[in-house]
Amino acid sequence: MEIFVLLLMVAAFGAWQLKSENRTRRVALLDGFLGRYQLDKLMENLIEGYLKALEEKDPERRTRLWATLALSEEQLCEQFRRFAADFSAVDEAEARVSKLPAFLPETDRFFPDNTFDMRRALVVHAEGMERAAKNALGRTSRDKAYTLSAELLLMQHTCHWYCHSRAVASARMLARHQTPYEQLLVSVDPETRQAYLAVIGR
Repeated sequence: MEIFVLLLMVAAFGAWQLKSENRTRRVALLDGFLGRYQLDKLMENLIEGYLKALEEKDPERRTRLWATLALSEEQLCEQFRRFAADFSAVDEAEARVSKLPAFLPETDRFFPDNTFDMRRALVVHAEGMERAAKNALGRTSRDKAYTLSAELLLMQHTCHWYCHSRAVASARMLARHQTPYEQLLVSVDPETRQAYLAVIGR
């Protein structure tokens, strides 16, 4: 019995170590690409700007705010498009993401059919963000901001999923933004949702 417990402890420690190494490697890889851009700052400023515009009572000032935000949207989309193009050079093995809810060691390597390609997912997010920013459907400024915010948060969820697991990504989204993963899926543009679900195999 003691030997069995000891083996379980060794196995658990080994799994934890592999998880830690995997997380460290992927965070470093993603940060290496993200470090070339100002995406986090642009996202934060844009979402804060949306809140200010939505709360602004004066119509003239509100119009100016939306016009300024449109320029920020364009800048964010342009930078993210370049980031997705840069990341497309990543090796296929490093771009695989396990579709399992929680991390299990080496599942992306030994069970490639149970993974999705991060490179493809980033392209979907880039296209979704641009589509929402261009607002071809003619949404109101409020609805446009809501859709683009959902696009940004779903992209953020994918990045956390890549570095950790789906469960961790969903928990972080709920803790930081009080937004369940499934709500993001129904809030993004329908084309984004369809392409995204095709990539992750749902």
